[in-house]
Amino acid sequence: MPTLIPSSEDVRVYEIAVMYLPDLDQKAEGAFLKEIDELFAEAQAKRLFVDPWSKRGLAYKIGGYREAKFIIYYEEMSPADIRELDRQLRLQKGVLRHLIVIPPKGYEAVSYEERYQQWLQTRETVADVRQRKKEERLKQTVVAQAKRTTKRMEQKKEEPKEPLKVQEFEKQLEKLISDDDLKL
Repeated sequence: MPTLIPSSEDVRVYEIAVMYLPDLDQKAEGAFLKEIDELFAEAQAKRLFVDPWSKRGLAYKIGGYREAKFIIYYEEMSPADIRELDRQLRLQKGVLRHLIVIPPKGYEAVSYEERYQQWLQTRETVADVRQRKKEERLKQTVVAQAKRTTKRMEQKKEEPKEPLKVQEFEKQLEKLISDDDLKL
């Protein structure tokens, strides 16, 4: 991406954002953008970078529209010509709003549309987030149950007993079989 540095002291670099109608067909949009380019040519602007954006939602209605398309121009031009360009953009049919600013020194133009498209591909939807959280809770539950089961099993383990001697075994067996407990 280009770093925006004026080529001489007589000109400045301007960032010009143009918000225009979202419902233009491809042919009408091409004609509209050509008219905007002609305005820049009349102002003797030198194009440094252009960042066309896709349709975006607006915070509030502008001219009855809830969405608009944007295009960001980085132009090098004389400060004397900027007022006329501003006036022409106000009069231009199809422009909902425009904004002209001077970017700070050393500003590097970046294509926000590319970043936005990358974000759209990698973002999680609300349903994806819910599903992921549900799976995490389920996993935590299964892990907790497995830990409890393992702990119970370890507690149930008894120390191995020594083998009974024959005499002791016979005594215990006799005790179990005896009729004394039956009270006959």
